[in-house]
Amino acid sequence: MLVSGPNGAGKTNFLEALHVGTQGFSPRSRSDAQLVRFDAAAGRIRLRGVNGANRFEAEVSLGPREARRARLNGGALSSAEQLRHELRTLVFTPDRLAVVKAAPAVRRAYLDRALARLFPARAALPVEYAAAVGQRNAALRRLAAGFSSADALPPWTETVASLGAELVAAREQAIALLAPAFSRCADTLGVTEATLSYEGEPVTVAEYEERLSRDLERGLTGAGPHLHEVRLEKGGRDLRSFGSQGEQRVAVLALVLAEAETLTERTGARPLVLLDDVLSELDGDRRLALAALVSGAGQTVLTATAARAFPLEPSQSLVVAPGEVRTLS
Repeated sequence: MLVSGPNGAGKTNFLEALHVGTQGFSPRSRSDAQLVRFDAAAGRIRLRGVNGANRFEAEVSLGPREARRARLNGGALSSAEQLRHELRTLVFTPDRLAVVKAAPAVRRAYLDRALARLFPARAALPVEYAAAVGQRNAALRRLAAGFSSADALPPWTETVASLGAELVAAREQAIALLAPAFSRCADTLGVTEATLSYEGEPVTVAEYEERLSRDLERGLTGAGPHLHEVRLEKGGRDLRSFGSQGEQRVAVLALVLAEAETLTERTGARPLVLLDDVLSELDGDRRLALAALVSGAGQTVLTATAARAFPLEPSQSLVVAPGEVRTLS
């Protein structure tokens, strides 16, 4: 599906509504007040679709001063974000370039979200590990200040080491699944020799004990998967430091498309893919390559300022103007 219209017409809002309606949260804002139309008391998104072989109906209600609420197939969910465990949606927005350009924490967070979609049973693992690190850090500070005995630290060290080993294994498995598709998609889009890899090893209890004096001095756990790196490279060179803006953009787009391909292979159901303003910085050949990648491969929604920006005939073409969405005749 191609969604076109002039700048400021509401194309990104259209995609944002699809994301909120299928995932329970916005990819751009955590504030419901920013999602509700000006001068409106509340907002509501209702969607109908097909998830694999099953039809679904989803509804999300938003209010500036009340908790977000969601329903799926008529049943109330405990939280709106529970939708993302039932429906899969992937999104590219221009600010997602931070996955390549920003600090390692952004790439780790991206990988952990992909991990949760690929291995739902391990979705809580990154949160559990982060909580254990937080508890160990607090124990380190209490011990350094003389407010706690040394016996309080080893249980948290063991928990961090155990959960850290599980998290590294899960991340490496996710990378192994995504990396081949990432390289293929990037190559198709004109960035050759692109690779995706994980940099970091599990830390054992013995290794934590060896570095205890340093951790006590800083009051922080100074090793483990909360400090690891996800590397995106072209020809062995880090795209963060040496990639052009266009190459970085293609790398993030290739990540999204690679995950969509991998999820389809693992689940048999292709996720909804939302691509916002993805065509504006692609040359003609790369636009054609992208069109070939997304055409006939499940539902992908792209936005553009002009319908002619998409080089193939889309399955459906919508035009957005302030306050309305219509089918392009």
